[in-house]
Amino acid sequence: MRVEIWSDIACPWCYVGKARFDKALAAFPHREQVEVVHRSFELDPGRAKDDIQPVITMLTKKYGMSEAQAEAGEDNLGAQAAAEGLPYRTRGRDHGSTFDMHRLLHHAREQGRRPELLDLLYRANFAEERSVYNDDERLVGLATAAGLDEDAVRRVLADPEAYADEVRADEREAAQLGATGVPFFVLDRKYGISGAQPAEVFAQALTRAWDERSPLTLVDGDAEVCGPDGCAVPRS
Repeated sequence: MRVEIWSDIACPWCYVGKARFDKALAAFPHREQVEVVHRSFELDPGRAKDDIQPVITMLTKKYGMSEAQAEAGEDNLGAQAAAEGLPYRTRGRDHGSTFDMHRLLHHAREQGRRPELLDLLYRANFAEERSVYNDDERLVGLATAAGLDEDAVRRVLADPEAYADEVRADEREAAQLGATGVPFFVLDRKYGISGAQPAEVFAQALTRAWDERSPLTLVDGDAEVCGPDGCAVPRS
């Protein structure tokens, strides 16, 4: 069974939602037979790389809320993250373009290191003091910590077209599936789950999707096959 997760590094509910999904998956009896695929989604597509502002400022401008309301929202998110065992800085974070991070995540996927890089990027953005925005050296450090080759990472960052098509393809696919926000979870292209749902909801969805998988229908025939006992040898 395949689970696809559309998310953005700048999305706090993606950070929390991933932890809740991971908790449900860890308790799922068939977890070894579940393939998890992380896909790209930008909350601010097209945002300039050097367009960075404090999270509180971004919230007040984008949603028309007061500074006190924005701070209260961050406090609530901090509490939600803490309940999942996640560190979360409620003050002093900033917000910017995540396009380069998504490009690096596609590179990491090719190297089999995408889960490691994703976790490091989330923690760096939400829990650590140094910004991940418009700082290639910061991204290089995180990518190498995830097990990626430094020179290859630098080449990706130096070429704005590297993996750009892959990021855009993920985003187009999200739109086709009806995703207008993240996190967005798709189970076997049959069930969609929007938002950072409780772990119990993910557990129920995993069980339902597993139980409702279509059984394989075999088309009988007389063609020769090879099996554990060897291959059928035609006799004249």
